[in-house]
Amino acid sequence: MTHPTIALFTGDPAGIGPELVQKLLNHSTSQQAAKIILIGQKDSVQSAPNVSWHQWSGFHAAPFPVSTYDAHNGAFMIAALAEGVSLVRDGKADAFCFAPLNKSALRMGGMHQEDELRWFADFLNYKGVCGELNVLQDLWTSRVTSHVPLKEVSHLLSSQKVFESIEMISNALRASGKSSPRLAVCGLNPHNGDNGNYGDEEIKIISPGVELANKAGFPADGPFPADTAFVRAIRTDGGYDGVVTMYHDQGQIAMKLMGFEKGVTVHGGLPIPITTPAHGTAYDIVNKNLANPQAMFNAFDLACRMGKHHRQLKNQTV
Repeated sequence: MTHPTIALFTGDPAGIGPELVQKLLNHSTSQQAAKIILIGQKDSVQSAPNVSWHQWSGFHAAPFPVSTYDAHNGAFMIAALAEGVSLVRDGKADAFCFAPLNKSALRMGGMHQEDELRWFADFLNYKGVCGELNVLQDLWTSRVTSHVPLKEVSHLLSSQKVFESIEMISNALRASGKSSPRLAVCGLNPHNGDNGNYGDEEIKIISPGVELANKAGFPADGPFPADTAFVRAIRTDGGYDGVVTMYHDQGQIAMKLMGFEKGVTVHGGLPIPITTPAHGTAYDIVNKNLANPQAMFNAFDLACRMGKHHRQLKNQTV
């Protein structure tokens, strides 16, 4: 199969995104892995042999003040996200990868959704199940609830939502090349509820959700106590490819402890592959050539793998 085509956005122009993309373009592996349609400001990075600049409204934008967020760089980022998504939606690229964004700037620039994922879903008019997936090398996580207060988590859980989270991460793992993913599911309460003594969500909600997933052909084990689920997952004698958590920090703390500068976010469930580094814009080190590009490399590599799968699926339906 020919190389995939990746729409690549340089991210927040006030942050480390352009530096990360430049380091990616300078890397020999990325030059051989894909054709790149680059979305950004003219001269923000130096091009490479496999790169073509995308002509769009922000191409000739004036330089932005570094390490500063406002409505101007927010609007620039939103317009660029629309360009990247449209390129994949319209069949001109196979996946979209972007450097870190600043959420405050996005809101000031006009993004009214909870986060970029919900903005992508609205832009694509996608009404199905979607959620943020986090990837650290060979370990993936999804979560049943995300950006909500902890006091609301229990009320927001349902067996159907547990099933949908398992289904979503299973499909994403398969799209990345893992044909038979193995999943562990976390409980919610201390000691997995201790048979109902510390809460019964494991018995009434989570276990039935796991059962639904297994019956539908998405193998999963659990629920396991959350404080040991990741220990089980990374075991070398039969671990797991993914962990389904019940709320945001249940998975994020473990993943960031294991590799903060390597993690990737996948916008799971959407009809097109979208990846980005899991870290932020690092305003404190802009223009100091200190940004670690490993997460950017990983996000791009994952976009290439998922882009190939996306193209295969499209070709099968033609």
